[in-house]
Amino acid sequence: MANASKNDLSSNALRATTVEENGQGEESTAAASASQEQHFRTDHLLNDLRGRAISGGLVTAGAQIGRFALNLASAVILARLLVPADFGLVAMVATLTGFLRIFKDAGLSTATVQKDKITQAQVSNLFWVNVSVSAFLSLIVAGLAPAVAWFYREPRLLRVTLALSIAFAVSGSVVQHQALLNRQMRYKALAMIDIAAAACGLLVGIAMAGLGCGYWSLVGMQLATTLAELVLTLSVSRWRPQRPMRRSGTRPMLNFGASLTLADFVRRLAAGTDTLLLGRFYGAEATGLYSRATVLLMRPLEQVIMPFEAVFMPVLSRLQDQPERYRRTFLQAYNAVALLSFPLAGLFLALSRPLVLVLLGANWEKVISIFAWFTIAAGYLPLYYASMSLLNTQGRGKDIMATSLNVLITTVISVAAGLPFGPAGVALAFACTGLLVRMPVQYYIAGRSGPVSTRDLWTVFLSYLPTWGAVFCATYLARRLVLHTSPFIQLCICTPPGLLAGAVVTVVIPWQRREALRLLGNMRDSLTQRK
Repeated sequence: MANASKNDLSSNALRATTVEENGQGEESTAAASASQEQHFRTDHLLNDLRGRAISGGLVTAGAQIGRFALNLASAVILARLLVPADFGLVAMVATLTGFLRIFKDAGLSTATVQKDKITQAQVSNLFWVNVSVSAFLSLIVAGLAPAVAWFYREPRLLRVTLALSIAFAVSGSVVQHQALLNRQMRYKALAMIDIAAAACGLLVGIAMAGLGCGYWSLVGMQLATTLAELVLTLSVSRWRPQRPMRRSGTRPMLNFGASLTLADFVRRLAAGTDTLLLGRFYGAEATGLYSRATVLLMRPLEQVIMPFEAVFMPVLSRLQDQPERYRRTFLQAYNAVALLSFPLAGLFLALSRPLVLVLLGANWEKVISIFAWFTIAAGYLPLYYASMSLLNTQGRGKDIMATSLNVLITTVISVAAGLPFGPAGVALAFACTGLLVRMPVQYYIAGRSGPVSTRDLWTVFLSYLPTWGAVFCATYLARRLVLHTSPFIQLCICTPPGLLAGAVVTVVIPWQRREALRLLGNMRDSLTQRK
């Protein structure tokens, strides 16, 4: 009996201990779950969505200015340390790997930002999908290395391709972390990661180029940027994934991501057609010249496009059930994009020669004609890409695919038409086809459904054409007076008259004046609130 009593007491004590441990385990699990849930909530953002959008726009714009300065420094310094063929070799590989790069994201970052409600299990599942796809792509790129070298008839590309395949395995690990930061509108954190990673890559690239590493300095710059982005993102984001789970509601997000990925692949295929064919038929030097022209043009345009995509993607996603507010918010931002992009396009066209000579040096004079033709596209490309946010934030998968096919068809036609005339011919055909065909089709598709109409998009576009004309004419006439001076003096003297002419047109036209004043007012309010 005594032994029985002792056994009963032991059993009871054991059960009590087990219950207590289970309770502590449940409390620990609940605490961990609550800690993770903070990464998914967005209801608190709606209270001051306008203020967050304006503040985020300023932060992102500031970060883009910093990123632009780094990219400009990279272009200027490396152009003096390397030769066109070095840039061409890496551009050849980047074109082919770019076709696969969009699969590392698999459209799942957009799915995370766009979805109204999301859970830890869903994001974790998406994380493991991104990691698995990226690792698989790394193996594919490495396996394609011999084929890349054979296609371009350039043996050096074998090792370059193998080295760049490492970036695929690394970059997929931060897709969901950055998507959650974007969803939470933590723009300062994203800006810090972007600038710091770019600075790290630039330092590595310049150091390697200074040591005489040639094209390997460009490879090292890309790898250093990717690794720095991984370390910084994991340090800033406290979200950690859990093990994959079934029946978590992830399938609809995967389907949406698959639609975006297919569309992005088609667009990337179109975007890489020019470099791919130029490299095949004209070699590394011509490709290097062409790539430098696109860098000089696209880097400034990215400073206009990126803040829109980074800030207004989560903002518009939160306003899907408020059509009028959605339309008003989009058009205000769209006007801001036009207000910045059209003057830049006019300025770049008039100053294409001195701009290229100052930034790249006299050895890159062949880039001038390519860059000049590309400036035709500088006015409409930011508006084109900004209008894509209508499809992304509204979850219009079929329309996204339709616009991607539009890009593919028009790009292939333009490259085929311009290829016999070399890099400059390709640039001219691309710019003109985009303006006359790609843009109208895009506006029709984007505006045929949803709160923003095709008429709204065209109204903004056409309203700012006078600004482009005024900036170009004033800058061109000013430059005609100082052709005998150095390229740097021409930039310093001719830029102010062009910008002044654009400002006068903005003040004279009521629509532009109203939007400019609204933009300035929003910036002033945001700065006042931050103080």
